[in-house]
Amino acid sequence: MEVILKSVITCPNCKRSKEEVMPTDACQFFYECSHCGTRIKPEEGDCCVFCSYGSVPCPPVQKLQSCCGPSDGI
Repeated sequence: MEVILKSVITCPNCKRSKEEVMPTDACQFFYECSHCGTRIKPEEGDCCVFCSYGSVPCPPVQKLQSCCGPSDGI
């Protein structure tokens, strides 16, 4: 499975969307909207802002089908 590295993130405050490149080795916990300046964080149960507000979940979730971090018992 090929990992998608770009996601369109939509600010929950102003509803503006912007395509961003996601980090490949970690989750992004905070994101600042370039339009309204709102600093967003993941919704409860999500590991990062891309999983909550993006068009594509973060690469670690795409690869492991689970949240970022040591979720495979290692």
